[in-house]
Amino acid sequence: MTAIARTPAPRAVSSRWLVLVIVCLAQFMVVLDATIVNVALPSIQRGLGFSTTDLQWVVNAYTLVFGGFLLLGGRAADLLGRKRLFVIGAALFSFASLINGIAQSPGMLIAGRALQGLGGALISPAALAIITTTFPDRQERTRALGIWSAIAAGGGAAGLLLGGILTDVLSWEWVFLVNLPVGLIALALALRYVPESRGKVSQRGFDLAGAVSVTAGLVVLVYAIVQAQAWGWGSGRTLGLVAVALVLLTVFILIERRSRAPLMRLSIFKVRSLATADLVLLLVASGLFAMFFFASLYVQDVLGYSPLKAGLAFLPVTAGIAIGAGIAQQLIRRMGVRWVTLLGLTMATIGMVLLTQLPVDGSYATDLLPGLSILSVGMGLVFVPITLLATSGVQAEDQGLASGLFNTAQQVGGSLGLAVLSSLAATRTADVIGEVGKAQAQVDGFHVAFWGASILLAAGVVVFVAMLRRRHVAGVDVDAAPAPA
Repeated sequence: MTAIARTPAPRAVSSRWLVLVIVCLAQFMVVLDATIVNVALPSIQRGLGFSTTDLQWVVNAYTLVFGGFLLLGGRAADLLGRKRLFVIGAALFSFASLINGIAQSPGMLIAGRALQGLGGALISPAALAIITTTFPDRQERTRALGIWSAIAAGGGAAGLLLGGILTDVLSWEWVFLVNLPVGLIALALALRYVPESRGKVSQRGFDLAGAVSVTAGLVVLVYAIVQAQAWGWGSGRTLGLVAVALVLLTVFILIERRSRAPLMRLSIFKVRSLATADLVLLLVASGLFAMFFFASLYVQDVLGYSPLKAGLAFLPVTAGIAIGAGIAQQLIRRMGVRWVTLLGLTMATIGMVLLTQLPVDGSYATDLLPGLSILSVGMGLVFVPITLLATSGVQAEDQGLASGLFNTAQQVGGSLGLAVLSSLAATRTADVIGEVGKAQAQVDGFHVAFWGASILLAAGVVVFVAMLRRRHVAGVDVDAAPAPA
């Protein structure tokens, strides 16, 4: 039988919820940083002299390193202690934020963003594992994960708002420097109040070869996709880099099958709820990250909004996600996780399709807001049950790994989706700019990106229905429902 080593005795309810506040504070900072730079991108480009193609790496350097090292971070949390990895990650993230805030060149900023991603890769799986081990009661865990899901989903939208305010009122450097006080507060509180826990596992080792191979494979793959715009999708350089990426990812799978202490134990995917949730999240994040990116460009480049006004334009998205997450907690008890997830995915897909109709002379209230509102509530409905599915039915010693897989699906999916859809949008714009003019060509490119994101969300619906049956979620629905009187 498995158990948690050094798990503290039952704590007062107030202490458990204080732990939740601390880890959610750090997670909010991590998720925020995936999108907070989007509104500031034009200012960063002018300030540091980024090329249009290289500007994407301000986002991708963070998400790729984050996604590539999440599995290692999750397994390290199980082995070395979840609190320990959380504290190390918060310190590293705060230091990297300082580097970004004083960056003097594109290379320095991209390096700092990669270092931030590494810090986030230590924080996120440790934080989610801390929640699942701190709240053993099934009702409290559902409520705690509902709050966590709202924070994780809403952080991306809040990043656009805060990024606009900081860029407009202060400067783009402050989208990074704002992390310093938040990170230091989370670090100090974690040292004092977060209990330590780790899993009892038979093999204690680090699969560095696996971490290096999967991260290198993902970086090469995204670079090939980004450069395909300039090189051509059928060029030798593009196809060669894709081949190298596939080889590296294949090597990663072989390493995991033979390693005595694998970074990603492949048998964990026999848990159907976990496998389905991670794959669906990969597809959803691929569309969602791109939506934030292109919607931000639309309100600034097409509607002519200032960074501050652009940030305020995404305030309803934050509110919609929070509302959806709150409703989801109630609906799960009545409808079950499957139906709530399907409802949320369907709403999100409809909202994304509406964004494909944005005109070049559009209005925020009548053209952009309806799609964003439906999409945001749908995503709030999705994230709570998806988080439950991805972390339930897993042994105690694998909580960090399950958390790492969940966060990996989100970050890697977002990074790859942004790279693919950015390339397709840029290609469409270049093809028609001579016929319709710059503004219309840019909006046509946005339409391609939003259609691509809609297809990804619809694919999430299909995958979810095809892979998950009622028997696969029976235990999850029991855990999410109120205990009998």
